[in-house]
Amino acid sequence: MKAVDTHLLTLLKASSQFIVPIYQRLYSWQETHCAKLWADIVRAGSTAALGSHFTGSIVYVARDQATNTSAEPDLIIDGQQRVTTVTLILAALAARLERLPEDEREPWDGFSPRKIRNRYLLNDDEEGERQFKLILSQSDRQALMTILQGAELPSGMITRVTDNYAFFEQKLNDSRLDLAVVCRGLDKLVVVDVKLERGVDNPQLVFEAMNSTGKELSQADLIRNYVLMDLPPKQQEKLYSAYWRPMELEFAGAEDSQFDEFVRHYLTIKTGEIPRLDDIYDGFKNHAAAFTAADETIESLVIELRQYARRYCAMALGKESDPKLQRAFRDLDQIKADVVFPFLLEAYTDYELGTLTRDDVLEIVDLVTSYIFRRAVCRIPTNSLNKTFAGFSAAVRKDRYLDSVRANFLGFRSYRRFPTDAEFVADLAANDLYNFRRRSYFLRMLENYGRKEHVTIEDYTIEHIMPQNDDLSEEWQTALGDDWEDVQQKYLHTLGNLTLTGYNSEYSDHSFTKKRDMEGGFKDSPLRLNRGLGRLETWNASEIQKRASRLADDALKIWARPELPAETIAEFEGKRAESDFTVEDHPHLLPQPRRALFEKFSAEVLALDPGITRQFLKLYVAFKAETNFVDVVPQKARLRLSLNIPIEALRDERSLAWDVSDKGHWGNGPTEVGLDEGSDLVYIVGLVRQAFEFQMGGE
Repeated sequence: MKAVDTHLLTLLKASSQFIVPIYQRLYSWQETHCAKLWADIVRAGSTAALGSHFTGSIVYVARDQATNTSAEPDLIIDGQQRVTTVTLILAALAARLERLPEDEREPWDGFSPRKIRNRYLLNDDEEGERQFKLILSQSDRQALMTILQGAELPSGMITRVTDNYAFFEQKLNDSRLDLAVVCRGLDKLVVVDVKLERGVDNPQLVFEAMNSTGKELSQADLIRNYVLMDLPPKQQEKLYSAYWRPMELEFAGAEDSQFDEFVRHYLTIKTGEIPRLDDIYDGFKNHAAAFTAADETIESLVIELRQYARRYCAMALGKESDPKLQRAFRDLDQIKADVVFPFLLEAYTDYELGTLTRDDVLEIVDLVTSYIFRRAVCRIPTNSLNKTFAGFSAAVRKDRYLDSVRANFLGFRSYRRFPTDAEFVADLAANDLYNFRRRSYFLRMLENYGRKEHVTIEDYTIEHIMPQNDDLSEEWQTALGDDWEDVQQKYLHTLGNLTLTGYNSEYSDHSFTKKRDMEGGFKDSPLRLNRGLGRLETWNASEIQKRASRLADDALKIWARPELPAETIAEFEGKRAESDFTVEDHPHLLPQPRRALFEKFSAEVLALDPGITRQFLKLYVAFKAETNFVDVVPQKARLRLSLNIPIEALRDERSLAWDVSDKGHWGNGPTEVGLDEGSDLVYIVGLVRQAFEFQMGGE
């Protein structure tokens, strides 16, 4: 890394071209940022004693170890906001000077319109994009090129580039402004020129260390920069355009925290640990390092992240196209239980792989929703839920998916329990549901239970049939009995006394019979929640209890508890045995043609000797004689074969295998070789045969 102090204009003049990589965030300086830089320029230009004004650092990666005198462009990784803003000022200044009489067009040495353009903005002898000294990313690119060419900006173009250019035009058109002051101020701008060499310096580490000022980057910005920054430019553009940008568009409109939450769930699935919200970026870096150390590529990581993001957006952001799944995910969103996504993301992945049907997924989502909602009604603390769902998939038997999910729910005890029907009904009837955080969802589900045409309850308000007024009328006191105060206190906010109405103000604190018989009263109500109220003569504790019991029966059907025979539950209790795993537990083995390759490989290996067995384990598939002689580790890109033979003892004329004896890895062997659809299967099986014979003591 080479870092020197230099004038910003000198840097712009010396560089043939700066390019902002496609993955960098858009130009985002607001008018307040521009106003501050403008004030600094005017102050520096009007203060003779001020020799320079420091504006930060410009960090760039030289393409192919280019120098600033070469024709190769440099990739800006930090400082694009400042460089872009100064470029806009220079462009606006050149345009302003051109409108002056010819003899006034160079208010200060070196600042004529022609010199500004040819030195700092354009490469005069180049064509196409090569003529521009600065190329921005995405939609900002065309806006800046249009400005630098002096062309008319298209209508409807929305970008901070055009907004800030207009701001500087306004400043420069001020008749009281001395343009020479602006020129002197620009000439005093000093930066730290930090040049990195590809393959030598780590751009991400430098970027993190120097990005302590300016507009704070989001976790999404940091992760995007991390995975793309050190790749060759063509690969950057490919991964950004094909995978990262579509992912950004799916999260468009959501809060930045939504992406952070998604990455947190993704890391929980992949690492088995739940990162803290402020440690997500560090957690992702650690995962990426482990991912690539396992001989996977950054491209594979980006593709996998994109796939999980699409699944997450389907569930959490309403992007699901299947109407039934969409409704189930919407109901899940209503109970505000983000902790369930590590498990549901894995279930949705299995659905896409064909291990689960759409109806299976619906049942699983319903069970998760019921579990969360019942616990909320029963006031069971939620602080254990994140760990509950982080480790839920470990108990799933993919050959008996639904039964294992049901059994796992039913096996929870104590603070993790799935409330029983009796517990749920009792708390529904007795607890305060008016001040319940999920009351709108609860009443919507009750009202629409059994309906094909759903009612939107947002058009209604919650009504207390027995009023909240502490000073009840004589009619109400008579209806409730001598202990009316106790009845009101006990049942006021409970299920039996709550309903929905569009006539809340008309109902007021009127007697029950008036609420029943008035226009729009209970007799006229089209709502199912009010069914039966129009036939009652009075409203008291007994009727409240009866109605609560009837509605609770519906709630038991809506938020059902799973059922399994005791012997089936017993099958799934305790730690999962190694013998319980199947090919279904390895999603990378399921799609064709990978499944066919794996089965053909298995057949060839098993044919080596009648005593060889195949066993599916959690992380790999073991082929054993006396012990494991080859383990198959399924990966997205290929199968990694762990051979239990030292590499020195392996005859590998093609040098396909590699030594992992001093590295962490899955499988039992010190030597590995890859297998995919393009491999020479006969040759690979020959290597496996050597591992088998080595174990058996043969030659």
